[in-house]
Amino acid sequence: MAISRRSFIQGSAVSALGLAAGVAPKFTLAADSKDAIKVASILDLSGGLDIYGKPMSNAINLAADEINAAGGLLGRPLQIINYDAQSNMQLYAQYAQQAALKDKVAVVHGGITSASREVIRPVLDRFRSLYFYPAQYEGGVCDRNYFSSGSTPAQTVEKLVPYAMKKWGKKVYVLAADYNYGQIVSSWVKKSVRDNGGEVMTVEFFPLDVTDFGAAISKIQSAKPDMVWSALVGGAHISFYRQWHAAGMSGKIPIASTVFGGGNEHIILSPEESNGILVAANYMQEIPSAENKAFVDKFHARYGEMYISDLAMGAYQGMLIWAEGVRKAGDIDRMKVIEALESGVTLTSPSGQLSVDPTTHHCSLDVHIAEVENHQMKILETFTNQAPVDTAMVCDLKKNPRDTKQYQIEL
Repeated sequence: MAISRRSFIQGSAVSALGLAAGVAPKFTLAADSKDAIKVASILDLSGGLDIYGKPMSNAINLAADEINAAGGLLGRPLQIINYDAQSNMQLYAQYAQQAALKDKVAVVHGGITSASREVIRPVLDRFRSLYFYPAQYEGGVCDRNYFSSGSTPAQTVEKLVPYAMKKWGKKVYVLAADYNYGQIVSSWVKKSVRDNGGEVMTVEFFPLDVTDFGAAISKIQSAKPDMVWSALVGGAHISFYRQWHAAGMSGKIPIASTVFGGGNEHIILSPEESNGILVAANYMQEIPSAENKAFVDKFHARYGEMYISDLAMGAYQGMLIWAEGVRKAGDIDRMKVIEALESGVTLTSPSGQLSVDPTTHHCSLDVHIAEVENHQMKILETFTNQAPVDTAMVCDLKKNPRDTKQYQIEL
């Protein structure tokens, strides 16, 4: 497959989110200490994407509390500064600069959409502040100042497509969010379907504020694919699944997705609207390990019985990875932590074993395929230690440490 460099275009994502100037900034501060190591969390705690941001923020704060309860890092407590970006790209940029210059944090964990990541990343590169991106995403970012603690399509799409095609058939109809993530993931789906002897019949893109999918459902009914692949994102796009069921399509044409469940859609929707959907992710609350059971119990004891999403786990294990880098470096200095992580770090999280790839700054991690069943994820198959090969094919931060590009597959 051919690879090219691609510059990120924010426009469609920003307009789709309805972002506006003049929103009052908000942030909360954890308990202060003059000796504390400051850590920034920049996430959507309100606005259109808070369904994702709140559990991610909870996970970051829980990880910090656990680290502090064990004595902190280097004998110092962590102090989390929780910024609420309110689903506003201007606030993302403002808070990234504030975290780097005014608050002088040791690291920033944050961003949900690709748009928010690509607002934060150049700011933190410029001011040399270490950045961890916690979300599963479309892959391809190559930047020495950046670490990804979530999964990429090379780990999820490449596993779910052949699994679903073997189960359902080779004709695939793709629905995707109309911004960087949906566009690039759709290319990955096309590649994987083609590599497995199938056909992508159509790819339709939808802005993030679209709620009416009637025309799309009619087209799918006429096309008669073997399955629908959903790369729909956010609260508005949940409408598709409700309208799909209302049109009598549940159980007639099956659905697969690597993003469904990230916003707890399988909890929000009724079983009739969501049962049978196949998903793939690094983390599901139902993982039957002792480590995960202990984590779920702690999370629920503190935050209530909310379902813990894959995105929340990405935020939690991002904190674990950074903390391990600090311990190994014996310092919070940005370059010392980067070099420590590049020397090789492997740890066990509630999602399973993960390790940092020194060449790409992405993680090798476990991937689980599951079927939605009565508000739960019924795990069907697990693939251990899946490498982030999408960036490894073009990204080599050992040879090119000044690279700051995002790479994208071309079909």
